[in-house]
Amino acid sequence: MIRPATQADRPRIEEIVEAAYTPWAELIGVRPIPMDANYTEFIEAGQIFVTNDDLNGLIVLIPEKDTLLIENVAVAPTHHGQGIGHRLLSFAEDHARMLSLPRIRLYTNELMKTNIALYTSLGYHETGRQDVGGRYVVHMSKDLA
Repeated sequence: MIRPATQADRPRIEEIVEAAYTPWAELIGVRPIPMDANYTEFIEAGQIFVTNDDLNGLIVLIPEKDTLLIENVAVAPTHHGQGIGHRLLSFAEDHARMLSLPRIRLYTNELMKTNIALYTSLGYHETGRQDVGGRYVVHMSKDLA
């Protein structure tokens, strides 16, 4: 089950994000954007959802015009390979449909090739690349029609 996050979840959310993105920071040479996000604000806005079991995964979803942005999806490294990430991404699609949004989008660093391959295998396609403060990101989207 996946539920909205509460402020009581914030320390665990920040712990998961730090652990999940630290290896990527070493690879790309800078801290990925999610490592420095304001999770208090995301929680207050109702934009973070967490796994209800033992809180080992989270997803940040931001509604936009005609699109749901996946700002971040993170799983505790000790729980990789258990399907939590897939479950969170599936939840994002359901959430977009519930909001009557026909498309979902995300972005990832161009050096995170395993993430790009995963998203491609799930039906996302590249829509562009961009320099975001020295971080080169790949924009991807998926139509939900």
